[in-house]
Amino acid sequence: MLYTSSFVAMFLANLCTVSSFGAFFLFPLFITEHGGSEGDIGIIMGSFALASALCRPWVSTMIDRLGRKKSYLVGCLVMALMPLCYLAFDGGLDSFYLPLMVVRIVHGIGLAICFTAIFTFVADVVPPGRLNEGIGIFGTSGLIGLALGPLIAEAVLQRYGFPEFYLVASLLSGCAMLITLLLPEAYSPHRKEAGPSFFQILARRKQLVVALLALLFGFGLAASGNFVAPMAKARQLPFISLYYLAYSAAAVLVRFAGGRLADRVGEARVLPYALVITALGLLALILVHGEASFFAAGFLAGTGHGLLFPALNTLAIRNEPPETRGKITGIFTGGIDSGAFVGAIVLGYIGEWGGLDLLFAASGGALLLGLLVLRFSPATRPVRSNPN
Repeated sequence: MLYTSSFVAMFLANLCTVSSFGAFFLFPLFITEHGGSEGDIGIIMGSFALASALCRPWVSTMIDRLGRKKSYLVGCLVMALMPLCYLAFDGGLDSFYLPLMVVRIVHGIGLAICFTAIFTFVADVVPPGRLNEGIGIFGTSGLIGLALGPLIAEAVLQRYGFPEFYLVASLLSGCAMLITLLLPEAYSPHRKEAGPSFFQILARRKQLVVALLALLFGFGLAASGNFVAPMAKARQLPFISLYYLAYSAAAVLVRFAGGRLADRVGEARVLPYALVITALGLLALILVHGEASFFAAGFLAGTGHGLLFPALNTLAIRNEPPETRGKITGIFTGGIDSGAFVGAIVLGYIGEWGGLDLLFAASGGALLLGLLVLRFSPATRPVRSNPN
């Protein structure tokens, strides 16, 4: 059975955690409000992704050794505490630049623990023959969170300000921690000899392809996560959250309408279409000058995301044993965070040098490079099982 009580509880917990994370898509407004530039946005936002990526070998090993639930609780605690630290920052950006970087780094580690633990948790409880569907449907919790977080953040910022914004972000992660306390552990680590290391698994052909594709995906996500809000403000679009609502709505619709597609035909056949659609969504941001085109660009990019994330995640863990799934999920999610870090830095300087249109063109082009990487992917076949 796919939709168990544990699945639903994990869905709700992840919704809360991602809503807390998604609220910080509007954090670039804090940076510019305190005198920062596009380059500062890239460095400060990128430090979050860099920390999240660099800690993945340690985090993924911890999840395989400590267990999914305990690891996720640690991540939720960090995600609940870190937003409160932002309350200390006031004045010009130069006056608190380094302390802000430290907070962003620790915040990024918390998210790395949460994402790696929860997706490994889900992989443990989903039937093998419905792996893509299960991960895809579960992933809608994150997509809803990516829309809900900015929506809540924008409403709070317009009515109150950044202090209340940070309190709400902390509260959301606290709710995820409370929900997780009710969950049973899905995997009990065995005290046997050590299995393959993170880097030994990464060296395998399939996982290397997954890591490269995830990196390119993360590069594209850096554009939508860090530079859509400044673009909307620069082009005087009144409702910044419209993009994220469209993005998430499209991705959720794709998951529910075609959730079992990749389980039937195989991830390798879905991934090329997903890469192209996601790239077109980012390229469409170049043409945005009104609310209709803003919504359309978000909807197109979200459609691609809705196909790409579960197919790539399933490609990574398909036919892999439970005792290595934490490391494999760490490779996949760490690849996304690595791309998000590189993208935040590179796109930030591209934006300063050539403007936002060139920035979004570069992010879309990165996704299209994934078509070349896919040529080296080994064939993977879906596992058939009882549909219940």
